[in-house]
Amino acid sequence: MDAKIQFIKDVDENVLPDVRLTRSRDGSTGTATFRFKNPNILDQNTAKEGEITGMYLIDEEGVLETRNVTAKFVNGKPQAIEAIYIMKSPAEWDRFMRFIEKYSQTNGLIFTKAN
Repeated sequence: MDAKIQFIKDVDENVLPDVRLTRSRDGSTGTATFRFKNPNILDQNTAKEGEITGMYLIDEEGVLETRNVTAKFVNGKPQAIEAIYIMKSPAEWDRFMRFIEKYSQTNGLIFTKAN
């Protein structure tokens, strides 16, 4: 099974996000901020599939989910979605990193460390 992201159950998001990771100094917590520019979930055709209920990160290990999802509007039209996934333990961080590595491999993404 390929790693994928969904906002509506059973509707894969095809637009690749910009993902920013932060981690506490002691490594016990972390945050992943996903930014999707013009995601297909905001298309008229996709919108009829249902309402956005959260962001679901899906792979063969299961589902990671967050309800912290917001839409960005320009001139009254949705242009982007931002979702924040919070990791509250080293185990949650490790699980997220396994997902994001699989997602990156599936979609040909690379990791760039901040300066």
